[in-house]
Amino acid sequence: MTPQSSSPDTLTGRVVRLGDTDHPEASAGWNLLFTHAPQVIVYAQETVDVVNAITWARLHEVPLRVRSGGHCLEGWSNVDDGMVIDVSEMKSVSLDTDRQTATVGAGLNQLEAVTALGRAGFAAPTGTEGTVGLVGATLGGGFGLLTRIFGMASDNLLAAEIVVPSEDGGAEVIVADETHHADLLWALRGAGNGNFGVVTSLTFRVHPVAQTIYITATWQGLDLLPAVFEVWQRSAPATDSRLTSQIEISGDAVQVLGVLVSGSKAEALQLLAPIFAIGEPEITMTDASWVENYTAFQIPTADEPANWKFLSQFTSTPFPREAIDLICTFMSKAPTPQCNYFANAFGGEVVRTEPTGGSVFAHRNALFYAEPGAGWGVRGGPSSSDDPLGSTCLKWVADFHEALAPYVSGAYSNVPNADSANWRTDYWGTGLDRLDVIKARYDPHRVFSFEQGL
Repeated sequence: MTPQSSSPDTLTGRVVRLGDTDHPEASAGWNLLFTHAPQVIVYAQETVDVVNAITWARLHEVPLRVRSGGHCLEGWSNVDDGMVIDVSEMKSVSLDTDRQTATVGAGLNQLEAVTALGRAGFAAPTGTEGTVGLVGATLGGGFGLLTRIFGMASDNLLAAEIVVPSEDGGAEVIVADETHHADLLWALRGAGNGNFGVVTSLTFRVHPVAQTIYITATWQGLDLLPAVFEVWQRSAPATDSRLTSQIEISGDAVQVLGVLVSGSKAEALQLLAPIFAIGEPEITMTDASWVENYTAFQIPTADEPANWKFLSQFTSTPFPREAIDLICTFMSKAPTPQCNYFANAFGGEVVRTEPTGGSVFAHRNALFYAEPGAGWGVRGGPSSSDDPLGSTCLKWVADFHEALAPYVSGAYSNVPNADSANWRTDYWGTGLDRLDVIKARYDPHRVFSFEQGL
């Protein structure tokens, strides 16, 4: 039975209002570059709390946003003088080992999901940042170090419980799966964040994973960057699909990070041998469960910069030498040690397998995803508006992104390019017309609206 609002004037769950002592903490996101003062934050404990919150917001004509992990990089999961529906306390896991499926509450972050599934010997592909909300990562696409073997997180999404606006001015609960509201499931696989309603649970296909090899190689300085990048971009998307790797470049080092599923250290070295033959990298390897390896490479939020600016790019043809030289030039002039250039290999199951019913994710044929990123400021230090590094870092990452524009195509809605004039086609390509039809069906009055919403 669909939960109904107990009263149009009733908010349920844990409610934090402007002026409450815990409001400053409740309204803060991960990226402190952006701050907002919402009128009310509703921490949903169960689905009916979301129904009540949407009903209340519509009755009072209050703008609303949806939040889980709070990692929306442009601050769009928050809003001044409006309502934030936060699902981060909706934590549950139900695993069906026979069917190899798991239904999880929308409040799990990626580390919690990896841990819960891993205890039972299973995994689903997620991103690498443990504090990011699983639901947000998945609804934008979702990729990381298991992507080439299992596909995108959204490719493994089988169903979603979602609260959508109802015709009577309230809200209703529906389940989108491959036989019911299949058009909405298609849209949720890549365009689901904040566009149609509030997702309260997700059902995934999960995969048995008993053992992994986590491997890192580090080259000090940037002298060998052109050679390392050239070999990585041509080999990483084409190697054994059990291996997914990333390249991360800072101002003083180049790193290649990889995870091999169900293999040995010797096999990992063999698969990465063309890259590791360049120079004399420092190599470390850990043979452990996916939970152990995933947990080990997490960085505590307190140790990360307060302010971030990332821009997203996809690449479908290898970078020519002049593009790689641009990366060298910009990274050698990075304004802070936390600035970087990051890329994640695609290929494997991403390009070979599309989920039943399809997906709006438009970058399946990319060789790799990449982002230039700038980090600055200390958590607990001066506010972002008082940090003199802010304008320098923002200009550096914008110039970096623009310099690489001739060599890339498309962008990733989870890492939005806020100033792009063509963001709709950059994110969703030829799926746009169908997305607009689905938006009109499930949210005709645009109850869910934000800066780059449908």
